[in-house]
Amino acid sequence: MAVSCCSSAIDFDSIPLTALNGTVRKKLALYLNPKQVSAADWTALAEAMGFEYLEIKNYEQYPNPTKMILENWERTSTQATVGKLLEMLTAVERVDVISDLQGPIEEDCKKYLKKQLQEQPVQVPKVDSCVPKTLEMNGITINDDPSGHMPELFDAFICYCHRDIDFVHEMIRQLEQTECKLKLCVFDRDVLPGTCVWSITSELIEKRCKRMVVIISDDYLDSDACDFQTKFALSLCPGARSKRLIPVKYKPMKKQFPSILRFLTLCDYTNPCTTSWFWGRLAKALSLP
Repeated sequence: MAVSCCSSAIDFDSIPLTALNGTVRKKLALYLNPKQVSAADWTALAEAMGFEYLEIKNYEQYPNPTKMILENWERTSTQATVGKLLEMLTAVERVDVISDLQGPIEEDCKKYLKKQLQEQPVQVPKVDSCVPKTLEMNGITINDDPSGHMPELFDAFICYCHRDIDFVHEMIRQLEQTECKLKLCVFDRDVLPGTCVWSITSELIEKRCKRMVVIISDDYLDSDACDFQTKFALSLCPGARSKRLIPVKYKPMKKQFPSILRFLTLCDYTNPCTTSWFWGRLAKALSLP
């Protein structure tokens, strides 16, 4: 179906939403993110996409909710096409958005079609992967939506070894059960059993958690799981440009502090001069967008 608001004869219903590049998505967000009195905003589009009330309320915590609903819609819906998006924008009476973005949208779709024509399909045998399929990433945590429409999200993934579990409980008390109201991902508490540890850990750190807190101790240095989690998180933010990883030292160490974390600002619970500021600093760092 070609949408009437666009003069092109392109069949937008046959083009997946992934064809729209970052520039178009950013401009959509500029139109839809601000709360409007006289025009529909991103919440109206989210309702048209089929998201429920609680899902929409959860998206309000993000600085760019339009970006989030577009990404989750295209990941979970078979109807996530450019045509369907234009149809929904028309339904919520945001034809002004379509009119202003008509040129860039058509250009992205033409580029997509051209790329499809240039690519010659190659027949290859089906190969199984040790990485779980996308559906297996649904329902991996206690409060996950099994259908995948609303994956459970967290403020921080907690990297710890089991001998430091008492301090993890203290973190839960100080950061979740106070006015901070942060949401921590604690593997032994939040992750359901029966899935590949490495794949699930990667999914949580990269896609579900805004930050990762690394609890440093002598026991941490002997943990293969902690080593994997730390190196994986560092690979996502080389040079700590996104302030994604936060090292925490909560007790004196006999072993040398890990060299790969020395360039990061440490949150030190062992220093009596700064202990009173510890939880406030950590909570603020985890609350950043």
